[in-house]
Amino acid sequence: MASPFGSETATIAEVSIEGGEARVHNLWIAIDPGSVVNPAIVKAQVDSAAAPGLSSTLFEQVVYEDGVRQAKNYDTYPILRRDHMPAVHVRIIESGAPMGGGGEPGLPGVPPAVVNAIAAFGKKRIRTLPISKQGSRAFDQQVAADPC
Repeated sequence: MASPFGSETATIAEVSIEGGEARVHNLWIAIDPGSVVNPAIVKAQVDSAAAPGLSSTLFEQVVYEDGVRQAKNYDTYPILRRDHMPAVHVRIIESGAPMGGGGEPGLPGVPPAVVNAIAAFGKKRIRTLPISKQGSRAFDQQVAADPC
């Protein structure tokens, strides 16, 4: 659940672990932006906000060595590739509340939805992002119960 810009959102992620890598297959994002003028625009905004949320969860990381940023351009900076983008299913719930945001609210629910889906496998809970930084060993460790 997230409540950015006056809109309420909830996100669910369908995730698998393949070859030591987390793979997101589907994202379901429900949004209540209050009053809606054009549902197609709200859907497109929420759909597109999921991409940077997933990119930061899975791949993005700025690395510095001796105070110097290592990635100088996108050819060396890891971002979400098209083949990693899952299907995004948006459901608009129009409550009639005052109009809220539509563009940003789809993003903040993605990281916790993905790491919670991974934790549901009984794997060690991921506490730092990006997930790719964890390496495959993060998915090898089984835990009996998460203390959180």
